[in-house]
Amino acid sequence: MDARKAHKASSSSSPSSSSKRWKYQVFLSFRGEDTRKGFTGHLHAAFSDAGISAFLDDNQLEKAEFIKPQLEQAIDGSMISIIVFSKRYAESSWCLDELVKIMECRERLGQQVIPLFYNVEASDVRKQTGSFEQAFEKHEAGKHEKEKVQRWRNALSQAADLCGEDLKNADNGHEAKFINKILGVVNEQLKSKYQLDIKHPVGITSRVKDLSNHLDIENSGSKDDVRMIGIWGMGGIGKTTLAKAIYNEFEGSFEGRSFLENVREVIANQPMGLVRLQKQLLNDILKSKGPKKVDSVPKGIEMIRKRLCCKRALVIIDDADDLHQLEAIAGARDWFGPGSRIVITTRNKHLLEQVGVDSTYMAEKMDEEEALEFFSWHAFKRGYPHQEYLDLSKRVIRYCQGLPLALRVVGSFLFNRSIADWESHLEKLQISPDGDIQKILRISFDGLPDDRMRKIFLDISCFFIGEDKDYVTKILDGCGFFAKIGISVLIERCLVTVTYNRLMMHDLLRDMGREIVYENAPEQPEKFSRLWKSEDVTDVLSNESGTKKIEGVSLRGSYRTRFSAQAFTKMKKLRLLQLSNVEITGEYKDFPKKLIWLCWHYFPLESIPDDFPMQPKLVALDLQFSELKIVWKDCKV
Repeated sequence: MDARKAHKASSSSSPSSSSKRWKYQVFLSFRGEDTRKGFTGHLHAAFSDAGISAFLDDNQLEKAEFIKPQLEQAIDGSMISIIVFSKRYAESSWCLDELVKIMECRERLGQQVIPLFYNVEASDVRKQTGSFEQAFEKHEAGKHEKEKVQRWRNALSQAADLCGEDLKNADNGHEAKFINKILGVVNEQLKSKYQLDIKHPVGITSRVKDLSNHLDIENSGSKDDVRMIGIWGMGGIGKTTLAKAIYNEFEGSFEGRSFLENVREVIANQPMGLVRLQKQLLNDILKSKGPKKVDSVPKGIEMIRKRLCCKRALVIIDDADDLHQLEAIAGARDWFGPGSRIVITTRNKHLLEQVGVDSTYMAEKMDEEEALEFFSWHAFKRGYPHQEYLDLSKRVIRYCQGLPLALRVVGSFLFNRSIADWESHLEKLQISPDGDIQKILRISFDGLPDDRMRKIFLDISCFFIGEDKDYVTKILDGCGFFAKIGISVLIERCLVTVTYNRLMMHDLLRDMGREIVYENAPEQPEKFSRLWKSEDVTDVLSNESGTKKIEGVSLRGSYRTRFSAQAFTKMKKLRLLQLSNVEITGEYKDFPKKLIWLCWHYFPLESIPDDFPMQPKLVALDLQFSELKIVWKDCKV
């Protein structure tokens, strides 16, 4: 990559959003006697209806001096301050003190300030003329210090110079239209301030563009339809990040919005987890008008159906894994107002079919350039590797195969480590997969419906990657695994893919499956359920240490090896046997008798020995590239 591309990479990831937690979205500053029961009251009600949290001092709090610190805290804790300048605004020293505080927060915290000119001229506010001049004549003649009065004047001038809104320019003073215009301005400001945090959004823009076609938000023909969209993909592929990007891009187009993150985990680990999610959905969209009490799933369903049916909402349901969850949160399209969009992320494609989504988007892994940039942000805190680490970084990219989870985990671990440490860790990863990556990937394995499907996955990961799907299905059916439906489920759960009818699997999923086999008897290959590493198989066969735990063995050597048939004597449950360039000595009566699959390439004999045991369960016999001239000398079978 040249310097120009490197610069582009390093600038494509924006920094994290501010960590400040705002208490309110809007603070309203106004002269109570002028507008409390009129314009400002209507504006506050409009904010509330739109789900915008706005602070409004009630009961004319300016009469109680002890309340002032609370108002200062409210100003300090608001994203946006709106100042309603009315004719008598400057008569109130309370209002002017508020204004000074607001302008200080703008300078100190970067708070957005929007002045509204309600039946006053901006120039009168700026220059303190007209009714403002009269107010200041009283202030200067009164008890106030000159320095304080000057601070008020400066604050008024600064505020009036900001980009604001004037009632007389809003359709000839039409207040309702003026309020709608202000709502639009505030929503636009909140869109840039109230975004979900995405660190290093590499490759997100193109994916959001693709997904926006599925959402179909701008199409006038479907703008009133309620659409459900599924984002489907394997664990760690970036489904949640993509959902956050969709939320950030489009949330401003909806009356209400809710991002329900980690649905599976919340329900599994929190008491009344599903009820909590229902309450969050209602509170997110209704804001201050949310329900006070939801104490059961049926009650939550009733509240969602009644309260959200008129709200045009964007709802993200992240990491769903069960139909019951979706039926309780978004059971039907008419639970939400016209134009709503419900986005579901999941590892289970069949779940999306059960719900009846309108469209499904399959999350894609990163290409090589994206992967290198994303990894570099975690490993180097920049968009491209240091030159001396470039080759090592490319080795990591090949290992991770475009999986963002793996790129993040490995990159973060290698940050600020030496080249020697990098080389050592890469060697380790080839033997023992990273535990943090495996933990996320294993969720899909553990979530499989039954033990037969888990055995199918383990058999494929150990023996059948790259094999014809129909061929493998027949073999595993012979094992009693009901493989046709089992493989379909593995495909739906993104644990297996099919390319040109051949079973394929991400390398990290393959490693996860093999690690599961190891974990039951670490460092004791004779107790593994499946043996595929040549050193393990050679060790067990040479030492004749096999046990009844072993269900499958694969040894594919490039040179001829020799073992005694007696090495198989104790493997009573062996059903899958794959050999290549292997010669068996001794009496074949000791050979396994319950094989389902026997694949023996370069079989060294011209005929199968007379004492070779009957194989009543055998489904597939593969003796390619052998010396075989006749199967049996006598037609015994």
